Amino acid sequence: MTEIQSAVLVFILLLASTVIGAIVRPLLPEEHKAQETVQLVQLLVGMLVTFAALVLGLLTASAKTVFDTTNGDMRSYAASIIELDRTMRDYGADLDHARELLRTYTAAAVASTWPNEPRPPGDYPKVDPPSKTDSLASDTLGAILSQAQREVRMLHPRDDYHRQLAAEAATRFEQLIALRWKLVEEAHGSISYPFDRILVGWLLIIFLCFGLIAPRNALSLVTITLGALSIASAVLVILDLDTPFTGAIMIGSQPMRDALAYEAR
Repeated sequence: MTEIQSAVLVFILLLASTVIGAIVRPLLPEEHKAQETVQLVQLLVGMLVTFAALVLGLLTASAKTVFDTTNGDMRSYAASIIELDRTMRDYGADLDHARELLRTYTAAAVASTWPNEPRPPGDYPKVDPPSKTDSLASDTLGAILSQAQREVRMLHPRDDYHRQLAAEAATRFEQLIALRWKLVEEAHGSISYPFDRILVGWLLIIFLCFGLIAPRNALSLVTITLGALSIASAVLVILDLDTPFTGAIMIGSQPMRDALAYEAR
């Protein structure tokens, strides 16, 4: 289920819960509609609203932290590619093929991770990731990167200068692969979905109570609908931030495109 579908489902459930409350209200005995009972319901709603607002705020902050961390790691990843390419360029012609593999990897990663953006120029394999959040974990991309790393490890430096560059390239490759897997894990998000469902349950109870105590007029209907829409939009933002490589709010591709431009020089 996509982020938008999840938000729409929450919106529909909240309105349905309100409708159920409005249907049940006329069926209740008169003693259940007394002022004391209404005040008790309002007190319960206020308590649940406080809890729900606190949890929504914490989830938003957590999702924003994940998004910012992934964005920073993507910039570090692009910088690592540039530094590795510079080191291999300094080594000389023995690593020209490895540099070409690294350029191929970068172009394919950009094309598969941001499929809705213009594809980078050049000839590179089409990547079909296991799922929309796993493009960087593609076996095809991993094989390209592993082949380039293998060529670096098989170098036979002829002097101290080239031995130093070979060691530096091998170290940068290890750092690059570690960053790659870190991004792969971050792409899956961090929200606990059982906890998320509990929050939705609280919201359903709140809107059920709204249906029980709200007067039947157009203003009440519009107000409740706008409240449900606001909460659904908050859920959309949280889910979008928690999945930084999908949805309307995505990690930008510019750092990787800058790395690709540097490699093509």
